[in-house]
Amino acid sequence: METSEQTIQQIQRAIRKVASRFPANVEATVMTDIHLRVTQESGELVAFDDDDNEITRVVIESWIDNKDEDFYENITTVLRSVLENNARDMVEKMSILRPFSFVLEDDDREHIAELYVADGDTIIVGGELLPDLDKDLDAFFDELIKD
Repeated sequence: METSEQTIQQIQRAIRKVASRFPANVEATVMTDIHLRVTQESGELVAFDDDDNEITRVVIESWIDNKDEDFYENITTVLRSVLENNARDMVEKMSILRPFSFVLEDDDREHIAELYVADGDTIIVGGELLPDLDKDLDAFFDELIKD
């Protein structure tokens, strides 16, 4: 899937709207993650807070009726890139209590990927904060049961 300059600009505009909702000059008192929900049929990218309050909505024309099987993998890469490129100017200045993250979800509210995690001086782009946590916990509990 080719990403056009228009697509990148539309995503940047959406991130700017999210950042403007949490201005840097306001003391961080909000504790939330930003959920980016993408609907493959309509091409909509909608940002929500943890309470499911809509922050902004944009239609990405190149995503409308995209039938690619790896659609979410492709847009994950694009969204991470836009977030990383705008981190210093917008995302890191947001007045949200740390840690917070940008999470990609599909239109059924299913978790697809952690796009960006900010925890004080630690920033994780393109990976999970605690990869393989489920496997580690399963192994730990198996060891406990054996004893």
